[in-house]
Amino acid sequence: MYGYERTPGGAGAGQQYAPPQQGMPPQSGMQAGMGGYGQQAPPLYPEPSPPSLADAVRAFTTGSMSAEDFQQIFATSKVYCPRGDNPGFLALHNTQQPVIPMFTTLKELRRYAGKESKYFVITGAEVIDLLPTGYGFVLDMEGEHRMVFDAKAVEQMVDFAMRRMYG
Repeated sequence: MYGYERTPGGAGAGQQYAPPQQGMPPQSGMQAGMGGYGQQAPPLYPEPSPPSLADAVRAFTTGSMSAEDFQQIFATSKVYCPRGDNPGFLALHNTQQPVIPMFTTLKELRRYAGKESKYFVITGAEVIDLLPTGYGFVLDMEGEHRMVFDAKAVEQMVDFAMRRMYG
């Protein structure tokens, strides 16, 4: 019988309750020895995953996400950046202010730069940290929900990140 230790002395006289070991589910006689120990059942309600950066771009450009929520998602998301032969960002200078093209997915980058293009991947927080002063960036240049952040918007993103980090 599960959960009881038998001691000598007769039926029922010496039975003592032994609590099941932690992390070990009760096993019936038929299941014993089938290797079910130590396995945990999946959670009934899994944690919702945060929206992807592409989803956040769509939500932000349509007005259904706040700037603060977008920036929090951007900071932890992967950003795909085309690169040249030298390290660093590639910048477009044929705009009012120089901007750096960046993409939410590799598919978006390939649509812009071609199948064999070189690229690197960093987080949005690293973008904010490494972007040269006076530069903006554009997300998904060829995409349906293109977003342009000028140099002033980047400065505001840096300020927001600093306030979040240091209070």
